[in-house]
Parts: sequence; C-alpha cells; structure tokens
Amino acid sequence: MQIVGVATPGSHELVRVEVEHGQHPKLAFWRQGWMIQGLLSAQLVGGEVVLTARVVPRTSRMRPPRVKLRGADPDLVIARDEIPVQNQRIAAYAVVRSPLGVLGTECSDRTAVPGLWQLPGGGLDPLESPADAVVREVLEEAGQQIRINKLLDLQSDHWIGRAPNGVLEDFHALRIFYSATCMAPTEPVVLDVDGTTERSEWVPLWQWRSLPWTSGSRSILDKFAAAVPAH
Repeated sequence: MQIVGVATPGSHELVRVEVEHGQHPKLAFWRQGWMIQGLLSAQLVGGEVVLTARVVPRTSRMRPPRVKLRGADPDLVIARDEIPVQNQRIAAYAVVRSPLGVLGTECSDRTAVPGLWQLPGGGLDPLESPADAVVREVLEEAGQQIRINKLLDLQSDHWIGRAPNGVLEDFHALRIFYSATCMAPTEPVVLDVDGTTERSEWVPLWQWRSLPWTSGSRSILDKFAAAVPAH
C-alpha cells in the first residue's frame, strides 16, 4: 500500500509513503515531518492500493500519533525452531446505516474471535479496489446492496499470533473504513455460507454498544456511527 499526501483535494503531491510490513502509516508520515488530517480517496493503481490523504506539516505543538503496540498474543507458545510467517493483509470495511440501524456481523468459529461482532467487510481479492471489495463483502455477509459515501479512516494493527489454521504469523492488518448507506434494507442473510461470518443483523443505533464488538470496530463506531447518513 502507498499513501500520497496532499494539502487539498486535487493539489500536487507533497509526500508519498510506501507502507512496509509492520509500519504504522500515521507514524511513518510523522517521522517524515507530516501529520495525516484525513483520507480523500482509495484507488487501485497498477495492482497496488494507493490512498490519498490530506496532510499538514508537523509543528512543535503537535503531538505524535498514538500507536498501540500489540506485540505477541497472550499465552502464545512458540516452538524453538518456529519462525513466524509475515503476512500483510489489506481489508476494507464499512459503517453501513439504514432506517433499520447499523449493520453488524458476528464472527464465526473460523475466525480467531468467534462470537465477537464487527463491521461488514474483509480482505481484498487480487486486483480488487477497496471500494469494490467492501461492496462485495457486504453482499456476501449480509445480502445488502449499499451506496458508498466516503472514506472514514485507516487502521493499522501488528502482532504475532496463530492464524485459525495454526500457522504462526507476523501479522500486519491494514483496515480501510468507509461510510455507506443501504437505501433498501432487507432482513440480513449470510450468502457466503461456512465463511467467517456466523450471522448479520441491523442493530438499532441506540443499541449498538450492547453488543461485544471487536476493538477496531468499536473504535470506528464510536467516532463515526452517528454521522453516517441512514437515507
């Protein structure tokens, strides 16, 4: 993934960062003297995801981005000769609103967090743009057609742990989040049977905090759920 920094939409490029494995994008910009203020676009260019972000020069009054270092999973047992496999995964998710509420998906036992809820979305297929990926994932996980509104945020999470198949991974998750609206909501149904989604539901906006969300999804909902248009 590459991130291009500009002062305003459509203006010339100020800085460009290639996000290396394990590198937090916001901290990478900070170290080059810039602060990311917001995301403008996400495109697929030559088979690579390229984000455009609005940036401002770093000043002495600014505080560095708060980066949570997760490290190794608790109680992780590693054999002496076992070497973690590096895996950087780019995924796209959406805060989807409709008159029925906000769309949530429950993780199945094929994930590392069965029973927890998260926003609909998932990993990009080869040569798939983030926008196309999130539209596809919402259809597969909930049977809903959506209209994407805008980009919301980018999360970076890096840890060492075991994948559901038992492989020891040095895992770097890059999650792109969109705002989206479902104009004609229906009863959610999981079309991708035996996948990572156990079930999906429209959750009334006032009630979403009652569910056990993943930390990443809860953070995004706290910031943006109320601002996403339901119509």
